[in-house]
Amino acid sequence: MSSAATISNDDPRRYEHLSAIRLEDPAAVARAAKARRRHPGLKYGKQNFIVAADHPARGALAVGSDPVAMADRRQLLDRLQIALANPDVDGILASPDIMDDLLLLGALDGKLVFGSMNRGGLTGLINEFDDRFTGHTAAALSELGADGGKMLTRICLGDPDTVSLLEATAKAIDSLAERKLIAMVEPFLSVRENGKVRNDLSTDAVIKSVAIAAGLGSTSAYTWMKLPVVADMERVMAATTMPTVLLGGDPEGTQDEVFSSWQAALALPNVQGLTVGRTLLYPHDGDVAGAVATAASLLQHSQSTRVHAEASE
Repeated sequence: MSSAATISNDDPRRYEHLSAIRLEDPAAVARAAKARRRHPGLKYGKQNFIVAADHPARGALAVGSDPVAMADRRQLLDRLQIALANPDVDGILASPDIMDDLLLLGALDGKLVFGSMNRGGLTGLINEFDDRFTGHTAAALSELGADGGKMLTRICLGDPDTVSLLEATAKAIDSLAERKLIAMVEPFLSVRENGKVRNDLSTDAVIKSVAIAAGLGSTSAYTWMKLPVVADMERVMAATTMPTVLLGGDPEGTQDEVFSSWQAALALPNVQGLTVGRTLLYPHDGDVAGAVATAASLLQHSQSTRVHAEASE
């Protein structure tokens, strides 16, 4: 079935069986998690491609000019299944509700699984920086057989809620590390302007956010960074030795421009791959399979480039 045919499926009953399972047999989620075939394991030089789908849990439904692009759960599941069907897609980052749907659909066999841990800082919330941990816990992720958890860490020097968020993030990192699970930390230096939170994407601000986030927790042994692609990524990646995945964010510019910026950043040391959602799940032309395949080809190319570079040294 083509991607266009799948996305245009308007049958409101196509996921009715998930509702029936949730009603009659909620323990099926845990059984599906236990039966799932695990990812074969992480290797340096093999960059990972992870699809992100935790935006709705924070009330972030917009993509581009469409304020409710991600509101239809059936369409989102359609698009996620198209993406995950590509063998070059290594995993998923999702909130508990979406994760449970995908487990019941059997869509996560052989995939890396990362849970979304803090979703309390709702988009537009008066105390948005008080981003409490309302999603997956480290204990729940361990029970699911997940590989780790992700936490958004927005640091606002002018907001008193930042210090409690940093403390909660440090505790989450420790809780994951105790279970030998990855802590995927997504830091930003952020400000509030005209009632809205804005992340500072200047190179120096991203570097400072990495310096702060990398020091959280009593160990960094299991910590990864999840960072935006900004100007002068060489300087950004020089700020850490931690494995790092690049995030996509709300797409700006043409798809070719976005992919070109990713390709350059993927060639840098300790960049472990991509964790991207909206750019690939809601491409301008509607071709999810095509967007995913193009992004996957960037990772393959960067791996080849890195291997050849190391061989020539």
